[in-house]
Amino acid sequence: MKLINPLLIIRILSTILLIETISYLFCLPVVFLYKESPSPFLWSAAVTLFLSAICYIISRGADSDKFSNRDGFMAVTLSWVIFSLLGALPYLISGTIPSFIDAFFESTSGFSTTGSSILKNVEILPFSILFWRSLTHWIGGLGMIVILIIILPSIRATGYQLFSLESSMREKIHPKTKAIVFRVLFIYLGLTLAEIILLNIGEMNLFDSICHSFGTVATGAFSTKNNSLAYYSSYSQYIVMIFMFLAGTSQVIYYYIVKLNFKKVRQNEELWFYIAVSLIAGTIATIILLVNSTRTFEESFREGFFQIISIITCTGFTSSDYIVWPGAALLLIFLLMFAGASTGSTGGGIRMARHLIVVKNIKNIFVKLNHPKSISFIKLNGNSVAENTNISILSFVVLYLFLFVLGTIIIVITGVDPVTAASSTATCMAGIGPGLGSVGPMSSFANLPETAKVVLSFLMIIGRLEIITVFTIFTRTFWRL
Repeated sequence: MKLINPLLIIRILSTILLIETISYLFCLPVVFLYKESPSPFLWSAAVTLFLSAICYIISRGADSDKFSNRDGFMAVTLSWVIFSLLGALPYLISGTIPSFIDAFFESTSGFSTTGSSILKNVEILPFSILFWRSLTHWIGGLGMIVILIIILPSIRATGYQLFSLESSMREKIHPKTKAIVFRVLFIYLGLTLAEIILLNIGEMNLFDSICHSFGTVATGAFSTKNNSLAYYSSYSQYIVMIFMFLAGTSQVIYYYIVKLNFKKVRQNEELWFYIAVSLIAGTIATIILLVNSTRTFEESFREGFFQIISIITCTGFTSSDYIVWPGAALLLIFLLMFAGASTGSTGGGIRMARHLIVVKNIKNIFVKLNHPKSISFIKLNGNSVAENTNISILSFVVLYLFLFVLGTIIIVITGVDPVTAASSTATCMAGIGPGLGSVGPMSSFANLPETAKVVLSFLMIIGRLEIITVFTIFTRTFWRL
């Protein structure tokens, strides 16, 4: 019995590389439209296709019937790393980002839908590179593994195995994986197209509308402007705000809406918890800005809710420089970096369902203090949460916070100030984008030491795969028969 099936993993990587090859070619229409050099994308496609062909030849004898969870963990983790490494090629070949570490950081930030950037001036970039940055968000948000299952159904990963390892699709909504994928793809495309149309109705041209829609629906934050959404009108900011909230909502909710199963929507406790947290936090931010600044109510409402929704959904777009906000608002933003969007959305972070389970556990503790002999169960959406699932969720939260502290310490050791180190660690783990200190919304990660950029790049991948998937590979039990 083998611990892992190397040939099958290489076969999966071959398909992943083929997907990336095709993704480069999507940039060619932009290249020809704006009369730019196609070399960065043609060479990137050639290199990636060559590697894909080698992997395919090596893995021709792969036995797809012997796919295991271990193969899934290894394949998913390697897929994200390799996708990010090769995604740096257009930046390097075009010369827009000459440093490999910087290019890897930018690529990882794109595919992990983080939105943190080392670029100080994005407005001088070629249109094709701007489009590639935004496209990496859109691809990463949908999930390479989802695309993998559409393109290569011959890999019989016993249906749900591979799919469930991709962080944004943990909740099963249909017994057949392909059925889930096509429904999710339809919803994803629908949201993207709707936002493109609505943004284009405003002052955004078609190119900017597409790029910002890619970033919004994928809950990333790459913009075509240095000032992000602050460059655009209040109309565009409201449209993006609405779609950020929609992107942070679970795909399961949309599935039930399409099926006209509104009872399931009403019973979804995570949805109402997500709405409540967004409304309460947005209201607090609005009040803080209204009381402590000269902003009108509309400005306070728009800036407050926009930034709160952006942070909660782990999108990272900014409509103002929140670094100059009152201290109470900055503290609120930092705390919300640990919130996370809904389970089954493209957002990252700890996620609302886990917070809800933690709250229910705390409530149970108080009940047992007052009624020691009482027997209580943790329930979510009307169903009892198994004890092992409950422990797993609580363990995840503890591990997440431990990794945050460890990451912060490592970044501080590289010479970064504590505020910047803590916020950059939190924002990269949750896939948010901008942080506090020297990595605020109107700054970039360019001045961080190279060691810090490498650490943060891997924190993006670890956070995108929800920690456990990556950490499992480094456990002793993973390599034991």
